[in-house]
Amino acid sequence: MPDLLSELLLPALVPLGLTLKVALTATAGACVCGVGAGFALSRRGLPGRELLDAVCTLPLVLPPTVIGYYLLVLFGRRGVLGQWLQESFGVSLVFTWQGAALAACVVAFPLVCKAARTAFEGVDQNLEHAARSLGSGEASVFLRVSLPLAWRGVLSGTMLALARAMGEFGATLMLAGNLPGRTQTLSLALYDATQAGRDNEALFLVLLTSLVCIALLLASGRFLKLSQTH
Repeated sequence: MPDLLSELLLPALVPLGLTLKVALTATAGACVCGVGAGFALSRRGLPGRELLDAVCTLPLVLPPTVIGYYLLVLFGRRGVLGQWLQESFGVSLVFTWQGAALAACVVAFPLVCKAARTAFEGVDQNLEHAARSLGSGEASVFLRVSLPLAWRGVLSGTMLALARAMGEFGATLMLAGNLPGRTQTLSLALYDATQAGRDNEALFLVLLTSLVCIALLLASGRFLKLSQTH
């Protein structure tokens, strides 16, 4: 049994490390963009607010392969943004872990955006108006009033986004491919093991992925409970 465990664990360490790197990078990007978008959508005077909200929610309802196709069209070597990145900076996102992080970021973004919008809409606007009347600019009001009051909701969305980014498959496969040691995350490694009939490896990867995601969700729940007591 110890030999079997080590035989299964060692090959899983590389995709596990890559999955964590991709998921953390994607979550950071989704958090920054999602908080900004959620705050903007929480403003009632924003023109076309519901249409923008629908666009921001699209990655949550579209099949991941469709999201991956859109990303490939935009960031592929012949895509508008992809060609510009290649010519200007020599950067290509196709078949790279950065491309996998971008795909996971786009898919996880709506979770942060929706949670942030709900949290910001729950902030008492009288407090924001009071800060403005005391001479604070919009950036100062956001950083000192709105965000501190909404941070628990933002954190909840961010942790869900992290768990979602760890399990991303379709969009990652379309943009970054499935290259062992380079872009093969746990989900892609599981797909390979299942296709090749390596049942023990597939079962181990399923359990490993499930345990990591459960641990993240439990840690986030514990952190939120601790923060509410202070």
